[in-house]
Amino acid sequence: MHAMTPALAEQFAAIALGHVGREYPNKLDQVLTGEGDLQSPRALHPIFYGSFDWHSSVHSHWLLARILRRFPDIETVGAIRAWLDDSFTEAKAEGELAYLARPGAGGFERPYGWAWLLMLQAELETHASDDGRRWSAALRPLARAFEARFLGWLPKATYPVRTGMHGSSAFAIILAHRYAPRSANPAFEDALKTAARRWFAGDAACPAWEPSGADFLSPALVEAECMRLTLAPAEFAQWFGAFLPDLDRGEPASLFIPVSVSDRSDGQIAHLDGLNLSRAWCWRHLAAAAAPTAWPLIEETAERHLAAALPHLSADYMGEHWLASFALLALDD
Repeated sequence: MHAMTPALAEQFAAIALGHVGREYPNKLDQVLTGEGDLQSPRALHPIFYGSFDWHSSVHSHWLLARILRRFPDIETVGAIRAWLDDSFTEAKAEGELAYLARPGAGGFERPYGWAWLLMLQAELETHASDDGRRWSAALRPLARAFEARFLGWLPKATYPVRTGMHGSSAFAIILAHRYAPRSANPAFEDALKTAARRWFAGDAACPAWEPSGADFLSPALVEAECMRLTLAPAEFAQWFGAFLPDLDRGEPASLFIPVSVSDRSDGQIAHLDGLNLSRAWCWRHLAAAAAPTAWPLIEETAERHLAAALPHLSADYMGEHWLASFALLALDD
């Protein structure tokens, strides 16, 4: 059975440290409102300028913070601590906040980057060290800003986005749930659950028309995981049974078969390695809600998906700049 180990923690940390400070190539998420908006990634984003794009930088910092907490004896902890200490300062967080205040930045990274920033903050808030408390305090105003954006957006998001990519409404809710206990607003968790119920409570007999050619999330399984976090256990068991009624027979078959990746240098096709990892992550969470007769199939399915993806985390920079985070979710979440 695949499991997180110190050796894997070293591998994942080395991968992340290799790109969190790599400014180029870079894919900015930016609306230009004038010539003055054209600046370098590092000037625009004092913390999250590396790793090809902003959201990948955010979750790569989450990876480093989590590995530092979970595996404090590995050799790379000194390098991790030094990097985070240099990154998570009040001045640099103010620079990130300044970008959010720019005209045209209202939809910046919605909802994927928003959710990963809250996931990062939730991780930092769990650190008991003086360093961790300093880092979480520095980043907290940025987290509060994205919390406020969630609260403003969710009530007017009439329909969910059911994609297997960055727009996924369900995946954003999943990550935001991790932050909810740390929220400044007691209504935050209720807002997440209200939106999830409105979007997904009536879904049944999921056909699982996936994958698409660029999925890194399973639309079906992230929806189920979102509802697992939203509903009470008995209510979720009833919903899950209706959502995937033939699960114990391995249907829909598409959810049980690892996907193949034909070209890992193609950024969109490389997403499919992430789909294998995120399916394994979801299956491991959902197993307890399935019928006991389905448990061997679910465990085998998760293992096959992990085996298909783990050897390829650094095959090409198009996957290297983000896949280790999803591997960490699958193995250590």
